[in-house]
Amino acid sequence: MSFEPQLPLDVSAIQALLPHRYPFLLVDRVVEFEAHKRVLCFKNVTINEPFFQGHFPGQPVMPGVLVIEALAQAGGVLTQLSHQIDSGGASVAGRVFYLVKVDDAKFSRMVVPGDRLELEVTLKRTIRNMAQFIGVARVDGQQAACAEILCAEAKG
Repeated sequence: MSFEPQLPLDVSAIQALLPHRYPFLLVDRVVEFEAHKRVLCFKNVTINEPFFQGHFPGQPVMPGVLVIEALAQAGGVLTQLSHQIDSGGASVAGRVFYLVKVDDAKFSRMVVPGDRLELEVTLKRTIRNMAQFIGVARVDGQQAACAEILCAEAKG
């Protein structure tokens, strides 16, 4: 039996793929997906985000580490959807990946309330239980951040 996700995926479908929940789920929508290749997700940034209370009062800026985390979560979506396709739609519940390494992180634009963060993640390679991704976060077509991300599946 063949499985193909119906795009766009909303937050309910994303919650079936990732273990993250409020306030740490940083992917709102999946709009493009190529199994074992790439994914494009959106994160809508609003003033209601809890981190804006302290980062920074009067000048809200999304912390760069959370932009990188959003890219890692998009990589998790890519991995989990690819696994579902390989397994004919089997559940991915219980599969948890952890961020292992971040290389070459660059921040080139601030992300502020009202921005829609475009999270484009490409699979560079897989090694055993690990996946290496290239992630680029954009706002209005302008690069806000990029990084090479390594994630590993936790042994259950």
